[in-house]
Amino acid sequence: MLVVGIGARPGVRKAELDQAIDLALAAVSRHRGEVAALATLDRRMASLREFADDNGWQLIAFTADELAAEKVPQPSATVLAHAGTPSVAEAAALRAGTRLIATKRVFPRVTVAIAERVPA
Repeated sequence: MLVVGIGARPGVRKAELDQAIDLALAAVSRHRGEVAALATLDRRMASLREFADDNGWQLIAFTADELAAEKVPQPSATVLAHAGTPSVAEAAALRAGTRLIATKRVFPRVTVAIAERVPA
């Protein structure tokens, strides 16, 4: 069961999300059928609701403070300045998942990270 963490700029299109997620999944030899949830910053939740619903994925949102509490491999000063947290995609994937299997991949208007949910 996978969680896709998403950082996205306002106005990002469905095609951009599809392409970024597909490329990130392919890089770790995984596919959409394994995805259970999309996780992101709470301010992006409304813009990603339809996309998550269309894919049959749960949408999970976290505050900037919650995401900032996650220790991530690739924090960003730029993301911190814009979002109030040094990571959105990696932190959201980790917070909603268990173990990061793909660190962030940055695309022009989307950043994707992938975590697994490992049963306890």
